[in-house]
Parts: sequence; structure tokens; C-alpha cells
Amino acid sequence: MLLENKVAIVTGAGKGIGETIAKRYAKEGAMVICCARNIQQVSAVSAEIIKSGGKAKAFKVDVSKKADVENMVKSVLAEEGKIDILVNNAGIIDDAQLKNMNDEQYEKVISINLTGTYNCARAVVNTMIAQNSGAIINTSSIVGIYGNFGQTNYAASKFGVIGFTKTWAKELGKYNIRCNAVCPGFIATSILDPMPEKVIKSLEDKVPLKRLGRPEEIASVFAFLASDEASYMNGAVLEVTGGLVI
Repeated sequence: MLLENKVAIVTGAGKGIGETIAKRYAKEGAMVICCARNIQQVSAVSAEIIKSGGKAKAFKVDVSKKADVENMVKSVLAEEGKIDILVNNAGIIDDAQLKNMNDEQYEKVISINLTGTYNCARAVVNTMIAQNSGAIINTSSIVGIYGNFGQTNYAASKFGVIGFTKTWAKELGKYNIRCNAVCPGFIATSILDPMPEKVIKSLEDKVPLKRLGRPEEIASVFAFLASDEASYMNGAVLEVTGGLVI
């Protein structure tokens, strides 16, 4: 198992890509700390992992609230004694063109997607430095590289996450802490549920593989990056898009 005896925090683990990452990490032997704002969702994910023979705990965490993050980290350290992996996956969208976007939409997305990523990394970094080991994996997006119509706030947050990734890779490498980012393309999760079928089809047509990605395909990349198989990967920004932008 790739992550045997590792302790991994996964934010945004209540559904979608985060849920799938949490389940894959558990399958690979990790104790998974499942975090989300919706405690019912994340508790269900944790219970499912345990029922399947894995190890997991659920925490209600709003990553935009520093106290939530710090309290979770303190609890994890008290119970597990270490933190090997942090997956900064929590994120939201609230789209509008620039001419229509209001300050609340902008600030809400930035506070969770960008400040939330900072809050979580800041809360674990000294522990990882003391351990002289750790892996931080940030969920960016293809939008964080190329931008996207109607997503000023989201694009800014995901560009920022890439900036974090490269900066932390430079700062923390000497402590044997690796930091990498994953940029998913169009992935078949519940976030696409409101979209009409013709829109989904148009997304598929843009991808050379002619299909949307599966959450499991993203989780496999996260499992690799968290493992010793990726021990010399640091500061990488991996596009997992089915060839969308070539």
C-alpha cells in the first residue's frame, strides 16, 4: 500500500473529488482526516471508509476560519501524533462576469479557495518541519493556468494556489517537505449536475479523449504525489485534463 501508516488531512472531503481522494488514501493504508463544512456529508464518508476496513475520522472545518483549522490540527496531533500529508482540496465556485460580479461573490471564493489553503498549510507546516518530512498537495484547476470566462474570482484563487505551491516547494524542500499541485480539467462530479446535457456534451467534445474525467482518475494522481513513489517531485503543477489544452 502506497500510504501505509501515514496520517493524511483531506479538506473538502464531503463529496466529489475530495471524497474520492479520501477513499483512495484509506485504501492505500492511510489514516484519513476527512474535513468539510458539512459534517453530515463528511461523517458519512468517514463511516463508509471504516465500514470498508479503512481508517478515518470526520471533522467539521470551514477552512476560511483559522480557528476551525487550528482546532482540527491540534486534535489530530493529540490523537495521531503526526501529520504526514495535507491535501488542500476545499473549494467553491460562484461565477459571474467581471461587470456583474459583486464583492461578496469575489471575497467568498477567495476566502475558501485561497485563504483556506493558506490557513491549512500554515497550521501544519511547523509540525512537518519538526518531523523533517511531509507532503502538501494543492488542488488548483486548469482555470488556474488558462483562466475562464465568468470566473474572475475562481481563476484568481486557483492561480494563487499555484503560486503557493511553487513558493512552498522552494521554502520547505530543505525540510524534506514536498509541495505539488494538481490541475483537473472537466471532471464528472455533482458540481456538473445543474448543467444541461448539451452543455456537458460540448465539454466532452473539447477533450481529445472525448469524455469527462472520472474522480478516481484524479485521486490516483493525488495518491502518487503523496507517496514515496513521487519522492523527487516538488513544485510540480500537473494538468489532468484528458488533453484539453493541447
